[in-house]
Amino acid sequence: MTKLSGFFITGTDTEVGKTLVSGALILKFRAQGKQAIGFKPVVAGTYQSANGELLNEDLETLRIASQLAPDQVNLSPYILEMPVAPHLAAANKGIVLQLSTIMQSLQETQKHSDCLIIEGAGGLLIPLNDHENLGDLVQQIGLPVILVVGMKLGCINHALLTQEAIKARGLKIAGWIANSLSSEMFLLKENVDTLQAKIDAPFLGLIPVLPKALQKADNSPYSIEALDFAAQYLQIPHH
Repeated sequence: MTKLSGFFITGTDTEVGKTLVSGALILKFRAQGKQAIGFKPVVAGTYQSANGELLNEDLETLRIASQLAPDQVNLSPYILEMPVAPHLAAANKGIVLQLSTIMQSLQETQKHSDCLIIEGAGGLLIPLNDHENLGDLVQQIGLPVILVVGMKLGCINHALLTQEAIKARGLKIAGWIANSLSSEMFLLKENVDTLQAKIDAPFLGLIPVLPKALQKADNSPYSIEALDFAAQYLQIPHH
């Protein structure tokens, strides 16, 4: 297997900003001259485009950031319609998610890129099938992990539990990012300070609440302007 180059983006939960961060990091790497491309092992939840295509908003965001035309490069081997945990969406379709299929797809995508930004689905330990979870995939890939913390009540516990799970698997945390959600949490700075003291990895930035004009509608990807906005608050991690 060709050695992969890039980062795996995980989060403290679902809907914490992994896609926004992944897209923003792709833009930052591309601005440095790298051929950065996004990838997602599995997506669950689709919407219908104006011309009747079934699309996924996360994948479309990664495609926009990666400057790829539709169908130019396959960014995910599994696109499931139902917006639920991936193994349940797969079971609903009568299929079983396979690590080997994901790895094969990754190898293909790698041919078009010198820096893969692989966005996880949900949190680190989300099941893929009865025996394997996303953490097993990350171990197999061997890329450093970037942790996205959705800044809301409860995030300190979620972040520290995720850090423990990453370390227990012998994986490297390249850094962590604080992402404000739809509204700024109470005592935001104090929460970020606590996490900085407790997370044993570089702090790569705090993304503020997106301005109203840049917030995305349901069933649509982030705009390039929203990704640009987020990117200006992030530092690129060291390999």
